[in-house]
Amino acid sequence: MQYYNSETVLYLNGKFLKAAETQTDLYGQSLHYGYGVFEGIRAYQTHNGIRVFKAKEHFERLKQSCELINIPYEFDNEQLIDATYKILEVNHLKNAYIRPLVFCSPNMSLTRPAEVSVMICAWDWGAYLGNNLLKVCISSFQRPNPKSVKVEAKATGHYVNSILATTEAKDKGYDEALLLDMHENIAEAPGANFFLEKDGCLFTPPPGSILPGITRATVFEIGQILGIPVFEKTLTVADIQTAQSAFFCGTAAEIVGIKSIDDKVFVADWKDTLGATIQRTYKNLVLEKENYEVII
Repeated sequence: MQYYNSETVLYLNGKFLKAAETQTDLYGQSLHYGYGVFEGIRAYQTHNGIRVFKAKEHFERLKQSCELINIPYEFDNEQLIDATYKILEVNHLKNAYIRPLVFCSPNMSLTRPAEVSVMICAWDWGAYLGNNLLKVCISSFQRPNPKSVKVEAKATGHYVNSILATTEAKDKGYDEALLLDMHENIAEAPGANFFLEKDGCLFTPPPGSILPGITRATVFEIGQILGIPVFEKTLTVADIQTAQSAFFCGTAAEIVGIKSIDDKVFVADWKDTLGATIQRTYKNLVLEKENYEVII
């Protein structure tokens, strides 16, 4: 996939520059050690104009991720949000994926950086996991031990774990992986949170070994509006066998249903599941449709 061309503009340290003309230092700490943080954000064309969904929450998490892993953060989030809208405007993007990245200056030691940079770019990108129901497998890779890293930080280096899990799944003929934690409880997908439906309720793993996503929080909000009980609960692989349906959620993936997990095939018609109701309502929400909470 081509993410930019000769005319693409990005934001770098307060300036709007041609992406093809920018450079990075090959001695940067982020390049050598995966020491950086990023966000994934979406913009949508709505009847109210182009809207960046939950921009404030995403940039606040960018700041929080830096603080969690000791990366200095002296940026003004309101200015970064304004820059995001400018990037969409100058690149003529309407429905787009946005990637802010905080990366570190040259530093070959294992200490916090003295200087950091911030970049924001955007491109056209459909739903990350597609729009069809997914064939999923339990990964042989586990989520990192929460005592080894700050798993709640959206840090660049953490995604080596995600790449390994997704690559393994695709090599085996699956669409995506589902990772367990160090206790063999269900954690999340490589780039999305996990929900399952059972007895008229939705359940999702609690914080601890997961990245508590902004879309995950939105599912809770939608559930409250629609009267769908949504709970955090420690889930095991055995819980999958008694579930009626399941789905992944994340900014890149949005809401996507799961057809099967290993040998468990969900027989419920997806359109009749709680996940499908959440999916339809989420789409209405991000598009700012009137009375989205009752358009299900």
